[in-house]
Amino acid sequence: MATSRKRCKWAGMTDPLYLEYHDTEWGVPSRDERHLFEMLVLEGAQAGLSWSTILHKRQNYRRAYHRFDPRKVARYDAADKRRLLADAGIVRNRAKVDASIVNARAFLEVQREFGSFAEFAWSFVGGTPIVNRRRTLKNLPARTAESDAFAKALKARGFKFVGSTIMYAFMQSVGMVNDHQVDCFRYPATKRAAGAKRRG
Repeated sequence: MATSRKRCKWAGMTDPLYLEYHDTEWGVPSRDERHLFEMLVLEGAQAGLSWSTILHKRQNYRRAYHRFDPRKVARYDAADKRRLLADAGIVRNRAKVDASIVNARAFLEVQREFGSFAEFAWSFVGGTPIVNRRRTLKNLPARTAESDAFAKALKARGFKFVGSTIMYAFMQSVGMVNDHQVDCFRYPATKRAAGAKRRG
């Protein structure tokens, strides 16, 4: 993959998988239910680890978690937990595995209450992406008022591994927030999103 384009500093220039994620997915608005559940599980799995580690395990996660079908994950039982904890292709952390199943069940409850998880999630940014103007990594926050509110609402509904920092990363990954640096070639993509809210 060509590396001559100007990118966000965090993307680096050596890992093709990392570059692909930055160039095609990060910051792109998503309302796809399965993708939202996938990112919820993966962002929770990342806690204490690097995102690169998770990206390199992503295909293993898709296999292990029935391609992130929340209905199937919600039905996982003790045997499924043992299977996941024995799977070297994913993060074998009991608390994170338990949380993924708890979250699948809570995810379905949100769908029943709001019609879709996307409707619920996107309400925390008024339904349109927040487009920031980040010039350096120093300007990148770990959490915001929106992620605080989102995390609080998720916790109230029984979700686990959904602290404000994790949820801000989730919001960035699914394009609820565009935090590409202004000189990154990907920045205009979300900036052009209809009705996007812009911040200085």
